[in-house]
Amino acid sequence: MPRYFYIAKSLQGEKQEGTLSAESEFQLARTLRERGLVLISAREKTKVKRPARIRIPFFRKVSLVEKMMFTRNLKIMISAGVPLPKALETLAQQVRSERFKEVLLGTKEMITKGRSFSESLSKYPDIFPELFSSMVEVGEEGGRLEEVLEILTRQMEREYELKSKIKGAMMYPAVVILAMLGIGALMLIMVVPKISTTFEELDIELPPTTRFVIWLGNNLVAKWYLLLLAILFGIFLFRQGTKTKIGKKFIDALTLKIPIISPILKSTNSAYTTRILSSLIASGVPIARSLEILSGTLGNVYYKEAIAKASKEVRKGVKLSDVLLEYQEIFPLLVIQMIAVGEETGKTSEILGKLADFFEERVTNATKNLASIIEPVIMLLIGGAVGFFAVSMIQPMYSMLGAMK
Repeated sequence: MPRYFYIAKSLQGEKQEGTLSAESEFQLARTLRERGLVLISAREKTKVKRPARIRIPFFRKVSLVEKMMFTRNLKIMISAGVPLPKALETLAQQVRSERFKEVLLGTKEMITKGRSFSESLSKYPDIFPELFSSMVEVGEEGGRLEEVLEILTRQMEREYELKSKIKGAMMYPAVVILAMLGIGALMLIMVVPKISTTFEELDIELPPTTRFVIWLGNNLVAKWYLLLLAILFGIFLFRQGTKTKIGKKFIDALTLKIPIISPILKSTNSAYTTRILSSLIASGVPIARSLEILSGTLGNVYYKEAIAKASKEVRKGVKLSDVLLEYQEIFPLLVIQMIAVGEETGKTSEILGKLADFFEERVTNATKNLASIIEPVIMLLIGGAVGFFAVSMIQPMYSMLGAMK
């Protein structure tokens, strides 16, 4: 059935535009007439055949920046009085991600069929998590959708800033370590085989460290593909391990005990927890339900379990601060004390927001100093590797010179 773009007028003289499927222009005019509209002009929409696209799941992910910009622009359009379906259609034309465009248009179609905005968003949990749809639901029920979208935008902005700072701090160590591994591999491939040939011609007894370096270099040259396969297999095992409950718990426990990383992780999780909880409570979500939603968004198993238990206990009437006292090893005492103050004063959301600001600032300061803390450790590792290689290669030469005297 062809689809027409039409321009029509209502009986009151208001101009309307849109698209509608009909067997013919006559059928289109009759359908519009039944709706109280008079057809002025119609044009059949031609379908343009587009080349088939290869869709790779990784590239169909929607970035946090895109979702943040969408939420901000949606809030502005709703404030200006633009109907929600029209706002979604307009924003869908502005996004770069094809997947996000499909989701927004699909959401718009569900809304026009009578579903609520939050119910439509919940159909796409990979794009809009439960946190997003639950806050929107509260905004719809209370007639505060604009306010809720503002809270969501602010929360995503803070989350983006926090992730950017952590990534920026880890960039320098990652580049240095990769460069060190690359140079080491080149030395083993290009230098070691030539030196090993010289040692063979001299027919001298080599120390164990030298034999190990030569063995490593020769195998790397002859069987480099096995090393590549081993690396890929190791990455695969690691990823699969993180998907299992035992593996995830082991890795999360390990990261929480690493001296340099542990304080940053605890501050990051505290900032994320207090920020999300503050946003949910400020939106009008009951605290027990807020904790339940929050537990589903946390990545670390230990924080997830702590918040899930807190949700159950709060439903029974226990104070949140009393529950968190059992988890002082992951939640700083400051968080527990300030939550207790919030429960006493009835200003939990405000206090949680200030706590989130405090811990985000702490993470910022920690990430600024991270490079200066890690740099000496990296230098020691590089120095140790270079020293081991140099001693292993030069020691036989000194032994040979001593024997010639």
